[in-house]
Amino acid sequence: MSQPPDDPLAQLPGYALRRAAQAMMAELGQRLAPLDLRISDASVLLLVAGRRDMTSSEIGKALDIQRANMVPLLNRLEGAGLIRREPIDRKSQAIVLSEAGLARLAQVREITARFEQDLLEKIPALHRPHFVPALQALLD
Repeated sequence: MSQPPDDPLAQLPGYALRRAAQAMMAELGQRLAPLDLRISDASVLLLVAGRRDMTSSEIGKALDIQRANMVPLLNRLEGAGLIRREPIDRKSQAIVLSEAGLARLAQVREITARFEQDLLEKIPALHRPHFVPALQALLD
């Protein structure tokens, strides 16, 4: 989505970053839609893959999702048969992938890898090695 040439906001780094993030997330969302998954759903599958020790609280912290939003998200994934809950101890439950979740994870990884490759190809080759470190610097 390009900006009009006289757009005074287009030169503001924060504005450009927000617009780029929105455009990329919309694209990723469209790519995941045929799997009947949202980006948050796919993120949970990627995060818990191969683990048997992550609680819903830990997932929420890692993905910056509030507790009130974690409940419906995990209920949706559980209802779709993609995750299940397993006891860790007497009061904690791990969120783990089911067999169907593992199969869907393979599709998510394929879509995500292609998306990431396409995203990087939009960036001039000279700037690609610096792209992720620059984004990480904003988070530090």
